[in-house]
Amino acid sequence: MDDEITAYPEDDLEAWAVVLGSWCAMLSSMGLLNTLAILQAWISENELPDVPESTIGWILSIYGFCLYFFGAQTGPIFDAHNAQFLVVPGSVGIVASIFFFSFSTELYQYLLSFGVLGGISASLLFNPSIAAIGHWFYKRRALATGIACTAGGIGGIIFPIIIIYAAPRIGFGWAVRIIGFIYAASGLAACCLLRKRLPPNKKGGASIDLKALSEIKFATTTLAIFLIEFAFFIPYTYISSYAIYVGLDTQRAYLLNALLNAGAVPGRALPGYVADRLRTFNTMCVTALTCTAMILAIWLTASSTEASVVAFAPLFGFWSGAAISLTPVCVGQVCKTEDYGKRSGTAFFIASFAALAGIPIAGAILQADDSSYSRLIIFAGSLYGAAVVAFIIARGVSAGWGLGILF
Repeated sequence: MDDEITAYPEDDLEAWAVVLGSWCAMLSSMGLLNTLAILQAWISENELPDVPESTIGWILSIYGFCLYFFGAQTGPIFDAHNAQFLVVPGSVGIVASIFFFSFSTELYQYLLSFGVLGGISASLLFNPSIAAIGHWFYKRRALATGIACTAGGIGGIIFPIIIIYAAPRIGFGWAVRIIGFIYAASGLAACCLLRKRLPPNKKGGASIDLKALSEIKFATTTLAIFLIEFAFFIPYTYISSYAIYVGLDTQRAYLLNALLNAGAVPGRALPGYVADRLRTFNTMCVTALTCTAMILAIWLTASSTEASVVAFAPLFGFWSGAAISLTPVCVGQVCKTEDYGKRSGTAFFIASFAALAGIPIAGAILQADDSSYSRLIIFAGSLYGAAVVAFIIARGVSAGWGLGILF
């Protein structure tokens, strides 16, 4: 390859403008995904009070499923075309989905507007925003990706506050429409700033690369991502409902979602800084192990004191942030840069089934346990523990089993 392709212009203003564009795209695609707890609690209590929580969970899980599932095509299409080929329709679609969502009154309307249209549109934004950074950064790829991923945490702070304080005054519909106007502005910025550096790779084709799973490095990395995505959405979705269950008043319980995301903002940027030095897989092993310990040691026993519930939210938000910001970087470590879009899309295509199943299964466990959260919390902790094992195996087969190996 010539110098233009092999050199990464990490210090150029243009490269950091792409990070800003990715941040804006992430705000639109991940902002409400990080507001799942308040959406689950608000819809179940106010909009669809007669619908079981496990059923409402499908609205939210379909969004996550579509976000990752359609990465199977958006990744390869990104490799073969310019970023705007995906980002423009994604920005238009996500704004349309929010406004349709704001007028919804029936379960199927929520499913179609937020779950299906919103999830597909988010996929058109999320995957290019991750892959584009891989074109501009190598040594500081994890840091740049982490900074872009803070947008989801910022959205997870701002959007719950908008819903909490605006919905009782002007209605849930208008509160959601305010978020839609924010999405319109961020989408416009993403369309202007997000771009590729490498030439189109049309030889790769616009299809998922399931054959890549025959490579043990990529297969074990994909398994680890699948497990951590399965576990990740459960605390994010049920933390507010859990707080109401243990006795917090409704407004304080809703604010826990914002508190969790306040921890997630540095939790997505700082692990990227650390990962550029200790490497990505090492950082993922440590953060996933810490999340396992916090879920089983703090969240499982948090019902005894209100302080424990409040303390768990920002701590988990911080340590779980790497599940969003570093998992795409893990894929980049086990594939060529020119195949990054396709391999990332394939990995998250498989992870989409974890996002689809996680929330409804957790809701079914909750119902089967007579609305006690103990089994749900143990389930989440066990999934995180399995993810730790998977990341250790992926690291071992990719770089070796020594504790001092930087990978």
